Amino acid sequence: MSTAVTPSAPTRDAGPDGSGTGQSALRRFPAALLRALLTQRIVLLLVLLVAVVVTFVLLSRRNYLTAAYDASYMSTALISAVPLVMLGLAELLVITSGRGGIDLSVGANVSLTSMVFGFAYGEWGWPLWPAILLAAVFGGLLGAINGYLIAYIGYPALITTLATYYAYSSLAVVINGQQPISTGPIQKLYSTAESVNVLGLPVPLGTLTFLLPTAVVVWLVLNRTTYGRRLYAIGTNDVAAEWTGIDVRRSRFTAYVLAGVVSGLVAVVTVAQFASARPDAGTAGNGMALPAITIAVLGGVAITGGIGRVAGVVLATLLIVWLNAGILLAVPGNAGSQFQLFALGAVLVFAALLNGLTTRRYGAR
Repeated sequence: MSTAVTPSAPTRDAGPDGSGTGQSALRRFPAALLRALLTQRIVLLLVLLVAVVVTFVLLSRRNYLTAAYDASYMSTALISAVPLVMLGLAELLVITSGRGGIDLSVGANVSLTSMVFGFAYGEWGWPLWPAILLAAVFGGLLGAINGYLIAYIGYPALITTLATYYAYSSLAVVINGQQPISTGPIQKLYSTAESVNVLGLPVPLGTLTFLLPTAVVVWLVLNRTTYGRRLYAIGTNDVAAEWTGIDVRRSRFTAYVLAGVVSGLVAVVTVAQFASARPDAGTAGNGMALPAITIAVLGGVAITGGIGRVAGVVLATLLIVWLNAGILLAVPGNAGSQFQLFALGAVLVFAALLNGLTTRRYGAR
């Protein structure tokens, strides 16, 4: 019997870490990059954000835009990001709660609460801070109606919030005979929506007084509290969460209440921006609800619940706001607004397809 050993095929030299050649690492890089873009929504949003900004800056320098697309213009455009980020965070809370959670009534909540705030501060003579507190409490009450019907009665979130959208928006119109409230104190609030100088750039004051505190509080609630862990748990699997002792109904109800509180604060922001408490503040045109939902989905919030991050919502809002700002310079006039709607729809389809592809190929993110 022969004991000769057949020489093995020559092996490639190992890389410095012993894991293979540099060429094999290069071959794996595209797949790794694709996986990072699909599974890490923050990475994808940063890439898209840089691409949008660089594209419009180049177009501006070559005089294809009607005005300069620069840091000052981008900073000024953030005024429209304040209510969108805040309502996107409200949608983050309710969608994360699972069971088809969604709130179509946030825009109507803003409209009705704007009128209540306008009465309190503009006509009843309330001091500013108690009036803001009233707006937050009243918005939370409207959210509690949604939460009770959805969490305790068991109505579908889509139908429930669509019904309350009609109810709240109708009340906002009739509560003051279809007239806005534009008294002296309300008009003076416009100064709180003006820009302040931050590192040489004009930044809307609402970014510092409303947006940042709301984002920080929501982040702390979701990531540093027991309630946040419970919310993610019921969104992932409410049956399993209930078996662990979590009060699923109360947790889901609280999510809608918190979303209502955020909507109430957005009402104050819109009153300051318009210098008027308008009965259609959150429902005019295409309303605030659909852009907020689009931003939440684009930001990586899984429509099935249990997945979502504050950073994703913030980055998605910046992407939408700066994309819309560039479109207005590229396509002036009414056509620009229509292209903005087209871009919003395209982004929503892209985000939905991306979420589905990620779930099928890589599982939960």
